[in-house]
Amino acid sequence: MGNPLQLKSLNHISLVCKSLEKSVDFYVNVLGFVPIKRPTSLNFNGAWLFNYGIGIHLLQSDDPEHMTKNPHINPKDNHISFQCESMGAVEKKLQEMKIEYVKNRVEENGIYVDQLFFHDPDGTMIEICNCDNIPVVPLSETKAWSCSRFNCNIPNRQQQIQQMIPM
Repeated sequence: MGNPLQLKSLNHISLVCKSLEKSVDFYVNVLGFVPIKRPTSLNFNGAWLFNYGIGIHLLQSDDPEHMTKNPHINPKDNHISFQCESMGAVEKKLQEMKIEYVKNRVEENGIYVDQLFFHDPDGTMIEICNCDNIPVVPLSETKAWSCSRFNCNIPNRQQQIQQMIPM
């Protein structure tokens, strides 16, 4: 199948917010995103944020009073996942910020991935993990690689990266 659309990377995700101000505060002060300039031609209330090679576009809901929020933290629900340097440091910071979270651990052949799940102000699930512990192993002959350890936009790196991944 290859890359039929000639995709390069994930650019951004968009999230509708009940309160744009609360969401910007969360993504800046909890997750470390930086506000960036947004096109002035957009005629609706929103904010663009960027960090970790990805953008988050926050959009103010037209009907915030009718937005529902699931209070239950469910690791099997839709979520955005971020890798971290230290799970212990993340957990300590979440406790200091009084952010409710759920812990989970995944094991595959003696390799462990720790996960912390919590919600943003609108109920979007956030996962923080040490997912780069688990190797990326393709299910078919099509090669895949993890961009967490490499700059995947460098020409000719695909072959070098693929040679590093055990099949």
